[in-house]
Amino acid sequence: MPLTDLLVAVRTQVLTATNRDDTLQAASRLLACDQAGAEEIHRSLCQREDLGSTAIGHGVAIPHGRAPALDKPRGALLRLEQPVDFGGSEPVDLVFAIAVPAHYTHQHLMLLSELAELFSDPQTRDALRHAPDGPALTRLLDLSSRTSAA
Repeated sequence: MPLTDLLVAVRTQVLTATNRDDTLQAASRLLACDQAGAEEIHRSLCQREDLGSTAIGHGVAIPHGRAPALDKPRGALLRLEQPVDFGGSEPVDLVFAIAVPAHYTHQHLMLLSELAELFSDPQTRDALRHAPDGPALTRLLDLSSRTSAA
């Protein structure tokens, strides 16, 4: 199943961030439906990062957390103009954050697996790194996730 079909919404942004927290705050705003939701999601993403870095290598991180206010999972893809330290072995410039409802367990793991597979492709990573803006990121993500699902 294409990644974009597993998420109720995927928002994208090219972002200038100076550190991991700036990145997580921007991701939280994209994932949330309102300001209160953004704060809750930010706390959840930070709590997960406190357990261990969500950097998966090749300059990619997949921060994720639970948001009881959500009824469907949401995603946010950010391409950072300058890589930031995410606590992994190398700086990160591609971030795909997800927030899932509290009751999602198996689906949460499926999403993480789909994302890891998507970002394992060097051509996909390269294309995303050269996307000029959010709409281009959205088109590439949709195309890549449908291709990998085929």
